[in-house]
Amino acid sequence: MITNYKKIDVIYRFMSVKGVGFVQTNRLIISTRQFDSIDYIESEIKKTIGESQFSEFINGDSALDSLKRKFDVKFLSLYEDSYPENLKRALKINTPPVLSYIGNLELLEKKKVAFSGSRKVSEKGINITQEITKLLVEKDISIVSGYAKGVDFEAHRMALKNGGTTIIVLPEGINSFSIKKELDEEWDWNRVLVISEFKPDEKWMASRAMQRNNTIIGLSDVVVVVEAGETGGSLDAGLKTLEFKKHLFVPEYGIIPESALGNSLLLRKGAFPIKMSRETLKPNIAKLFEFLESKNQLF
Repeated sequence: MITNYKKIDVIYRFMSVKGVGFVQTNRLIISTRQFDSIDYIESEIKKTIGESQFSEFINGDSALDSLKRKFDVKFLSLYEDSYPENLKRALKINTPPVLSYIGNLELLEKKKVAFSGSRKVSEKGINITQEITKLLVEKDISIVSGYAKGVDFEAHRMALKNGGTTIIVLPEGINSFSIKKELDEEWDWNRVLVISEFKPDEKWMASRAMQRNNTIIGLSDVVVVVEAGETGGSLDAGLKTLEFKKHLFVPEYGIIPESALGNSLLLRKGAFPIKMSRETLKPNIAKLFEFLESKNQLF
């Protein structure tokens, strides 16, 4: 029987062949998922890419040889039943063929709200992130974000500080992951899941950060963009959320900080506004809870 590790190695080597992307890889996985023979899978690869590129596949280095064992890294591929269905529904043929992960995979089964926002978030944006995160954690909703400084980090930190759960989606390979010292005291692997859609040794690139946004959105039930610039990753995340027809929530500022100049564009395009409650002076996310509850996604 082929081990999961061996199948993952074959998938990674296939993806390393020049010109092969997610679409071809996913088709291969779907067409061979019922077969437990490496010879059969390799024969299908040969049919797919031809003789010359097949030699590139056969002679390619194993991406798993570079896997660092600092943490207990595991893998989940599209052929497995436990692969997140919401990610497949959202991204379709562009679904990542393999997810490497560390931590509690059961967090994928929880209700999830994603956070995105400026690395240079304003003080008001930090406060909004903290308050919304606390409200979500009280309802046992998991926080999803990208581990960058600013909004991402603050969402993860507040989730852990308040006893909640969080999912970190990396813009690079799993080898690059380390626990940030500011999170050491609150860290609990039962309440954390770290995911990467990239080969273990792949480094950060702007294009990978943008690609990773798709996975954050696909995994989540709702997306909150706290502060989006006029260009950049947070604005892209908001626009993609609307494109994927998922519910997007964006704070509505009175005096707009420079780091949130893109918020108004997202609101014009259909994002739900998050306003400050007159009674509590805190963000009012009743609409967000209302949406989740109406879909039988909460309580």
